[in-house]
Amino acid sequence: MDLAKQDDDIVMVLGDVSVYLFNDFKTEYSDRFYNMGICENTLISVAAGLSSQGFFPFVHSIAPFITERSLEQIKLDMCYNRFGGNIISCGASFDYAWDGATHHCYTDLAILRTQPGMEVIQPGSNKEVDILIRSQYRNGNPTYFRLSDYPHNIDIPVEFGKGVVLKDSGSKLTVMTAGPILGNVLEAFRDIDVNLVYFHTIKPIDREVITKFRDTEILVVHDAFGLYEAVCEVPGLSASYHGLPDEFCSWYGTLDDIRKKIGLDTDSIRAAIERASRGLKK
Repeated sequence: MDLAKQDDDIVMVLGDVSVYLFNDFKTEYSDRFYNMGICENTLISVAAGLSSQGFFPFVHSIAPFITERSLEQIKLDMCYNRFGGNIISCGASFDYAWDGATHHCYTDLAILRTQPGMEVIQPGSNKEVDILIRSQYRNGNPTYFRLSDYPHNIDIPVEFGKGVVLKDSGSKLTVMTAGPILGNVLEAFRDIDVNLVYFHTIKPIDREVITKFRDTEILVVHDAFGLYEAVCEVPGLSASYHGLPDEFCSWYGTLDDIRKKIGLDTDSIRAAIERASRGLKK
């Protein structure tokens, strides 16, 4: 709300999701509030049109519907035309595990980082959300913010485009991760001697911090596609991925259930780190 008070060019475009959270905005700024209903493609097109007239739209809906379903509109209406705007999703990866495969979303980062001019951000904590939205919402670029219902609570320095070295022990193994899964990663390796690098910006990826660890074995631990591919754009790396299998994750349950099923619970992450460490000693 404080941003909207300061900036008359902010507009809200919703898809009948989380509407109750924005009742104050709707009451105070009814001429800048648009609930378009469940038609995510239209949300993106309307946002592009508003951007073309000098507004800074915030578009919000559930991750698979606002990214995968609406890719054509993001690609053509926003990126091709170079119209800025903020696409803010909820329900990252398996946050809505109980609704099954239709509501899972683990390809959004990988898909959107391929679009020219797109910025892709995965805040892991509420602090990161606040700082990164404030710093980037007027950047003039189409920008994707991937929000989670299960943020971590770890206090980390936040600067757009900059990775964070959380541990540099001189180890031959470096774990790289992003977003809320950091909580599991930290718990998994708390007494294992490895380096740890954390990202909240997937595009542009911080090539400088990756290059710093180029001479180590890199293990990317992540609950989506996109980070591993971004890391591997830096030449000369030896990197592997621990995360999603090459199959549809069609299971139901809780977030913890799905993470355990695919090997992203604390014990499984620890086992993956230990395997990687043993491999370096051979």
